[in-house]
This record gives sequence, structure tokens and C-alpha cells, in this order.
Amino acid sequence: MLSLWQSVTGAAQTSADYDGVEFWSHPERSGWLTKQGEYIKTWRRRWFILKQGKLFWFKDPVITRGSVPRGVIPVATCLTVKGAEDVIHKEFAFQLSTKSETMYFIADSDKEKEDWISSASSFRSFRFSELGSAWGG
Repeated sequence: MLSLWQSVTGAAQTSADYDGVEFWSHPERSGWLTKQGEYIKTWRRRWFILKQGKLFWFKDPVITRGSVPRGVIPVATCLTVKGAEDVIHKEFAFQLSTKSETMYFIADSDKEKEDWISSASSFRSFRFSELGSAWGG
């Protein structure tokens, strides 16, 4: 079922956004994070899964083949992945930034925050080093 905003704007996500990633099976990282809403800037607790360079989020932690993500972020397109406690004044906060937007998240502990930053950053470093090799860099 589409959200009201997706219905009005036609901004529905399709399975093409997942690039064939089987997010329901053996994620590289998963857990609860609090995420700021994209349109209404309230904070909501969501279940996140990082798999094959994509960060998916869901309302419920029980994920099956039939689950539909509430959203997906291709981590490789992020320019920065870093702490954001000083920006949003919330403990255990971090951000993912692309050239067009910055998304904020709050972990349950400093260790969880650092683990999420490390997981996302290591994927980005891995992908960019592959690109450098492919381009002779």
C-alpha cells in the first residue's frame, strides 16, 4: 500500500530500486535506528538493513521476501558518512549525505553509531577503490 505522499506525488518505489538485492536474506548489517522523516520532519524508529551497498528501512523487523521497504539509499552515492551530534544536537546521531540531500539517523548507543558509520564507510571505500582501479587510478 502506498503512503499518502507517494500516492499524491507518484513517488512510489519499485523493485527496480532494489537492483535485485535480496534484502530479506543474510544482511551485512541490521538493526534499529531512529530516522528523521523526509517530508514531515518527525523522528521515527525504523528497522534498517544494509546489504550490497543499499540501506533499506522498514517499520517492522520481521523481513520476508514479500516485505516492502519504506525506503532505500544507495550508500555508494553518499559523499559523506559521519557523526552529526553537533549538527542536530542529539546523542548518537550520524548523517549520510548525497549531492542533493542529507539524511540524519540516531543510534541507540555510541558503539551502534560507530558500527553503522564504519559499515557504510567501508562499503563506500571498497566501491570507490574499485572504481579507481577500473579507471587506472
